[in-house]
Amino acid sequence: MRLRDLTPPALRPPPHIVLARPPADQLAERHKSFIGGDDLKSGQTKLKSVLAEFLVNAGIKPLSIASYNHLGNNDGHNLSAEPQFKSKEISKSSVVDDMVEANHLLFKRPEPGAVKGTKAAKGEHPDHIVVIKYVPAVGDSKRAIDEYYSEIFCGGRSTINIFNECEDSLLATPLILDLTILTELLTRVKYRDVSAGQAEFSPLYSVLSLLSYMLKAPLVKPGTDVVNSLNRQRNALETFMKACIGLEGSSDLLMETRIW
Repeated sequence: MRLRDLTPPALRPPPHIVLARPPADQLAERHKSFIGGDDLKSGQTKLKSVLAEFLVNAGIKPLSIASYNHLGNNDGHNLSAEPQFKSKEISKSSVVDDMVEANHLLFKRPEPGAVKGTKAAKGEHPDHIVVIKYVPAVGDSKRAIDEYYSEIFCGGRSTINIFNECEDSLLATPLILDLTILTELLTRVKYRDVSAGQAEFSPLYSVLSLLSYMLKAPLVKPGTDVVNSLNRQRNALETFMKACIGLEGSSDLLMETRIW
């Protein structure tokens, strides 16, 4: 029996439990196992990754994003402690980073030679605040409020307010099932590089970045960029699955409809 069969993949759906890196990467590589990331992406953050991308791609510049939510289940109780909340705040706040960095017409690049830790070294970025409160009376019914304050044409301003109420566990449970099934499937995928004369099949790299579609804080191979855009995450997953069964990836070019 192989060691991989004895070492289950490490996934961390609860927001108050995080994988320490790089030790987690090294441990997964040593035992030929898999790691995926932290904290399920179920509601408010999933919507944020879609809406922020839409605004930036449309040439609308988000100046601030304020997210507030309160809930009374065990998740809310755990997050009432400052150390646990901090990890949640980071994962919720970083979800728009790559979309902002991808558009330097709207957001200024980091200044070369700027002192590390200063605003100039980070580059221009929307003000982003996350607030989570524990209210036992509401139980599993989570209330989420978001405000997107943006700059539009000629220095004008636009404000989008969103209110959402739902059962938190009913959003999370299907994700846990999907995450488990997809992870198990990816442990079965093997490949070989025929052009390099590779005879033996190899498993995927230990960091399963394809799981990022369901996680707020996805992990990626060291040295590669994190993708938080929900559309790009889903497209990557869909294209990978099609490649596994020999189908071509999806294309919206539709050249045959655009020529004589």
